[in-house]
Amino acid sequence: MPDSERPLDGRVVVITGASSGIGRASATLLAERGASVVLAARRVERLEALVASLRDRGRPAIAVPTDVTVAEDLQRLVRTAVTELGAVDALVSNAGVARLGRLDEPDTEGWSAMIDVNLRGLLNALAAVLPVFGRQGHGHVVTTVSTAGLAISPTMGVYAATKNAARTVMEALRAESTDGVVRTTEISPGFVRTELADGMATGFREQVRTGMEEFGLAPAAVARAVAFALEQPRDVEIGSLVIRPTVQG
Repeated sequence: MPDSERPLDGRVVVITGASSGIGRASATLLAERGASVVLAARRVERLEALVASLRDRGRPAIAVPTDVTVAEDLQRLVRTAVTELGAVDALVSNAGVARLGRLDEPDTEGWSAMIDVNLRGLLNALAAVLPVFGRQGHGHVVTTVSTAGLAISPTMGVYAATKNAARTVMEALRAESTDGVVRTTEISPGFVRTELADGMATGFREQVRTGMEEFGLAPAAVARAVAFALEQPRDVEIGSLVIRPTVQG
């Protein structure tokens, strides 16, 4: 994309869960559209390789190893963005995990992991970034939720609950932000070809991977939705987007 056509030129965007899938695709696309990206994930080698690739193409990028369940990590992430790039114009809160299973076959460890990453991770990110948005007088939060929270399927109850909790937090933030300082966008992807299934139990993992391979969207499709929301003028808020394969039930 020619520099004259880069709609996010000069923006600083922090992205969690940036080492793979939707986060990686968003980092790549937003950088191509002019944003300086500050990328966060636990997998340091992947993160640094992505940053090196973006820098080789002349795109400003920073890697900050981050565990979203640790509040101090999010504070350090945002502080690094402000110190090195001067601002945080947007946060893309994308880190997430899925552990599927029936409620009568309890997996309390898996449930806790989903609560910690999918919900607490978002809250930790908001606690770190909202004061910066307040001082700047502007900011945008984009969160990846899921169509799993729109139609509840067997084995997905707790995962859907964490995503709906995140959706509720985002709606609360929207209702508290009608002064025009903070914009909010929640994006609900359906089946996307990501590594989300990797942490699932074997039976569920193969089932989900089959669906992803047969009809899942490329992560770039969701990245385009992220870019669309961020590229709107500051007086326009895209509150909610659902993006899924046309053949998904």
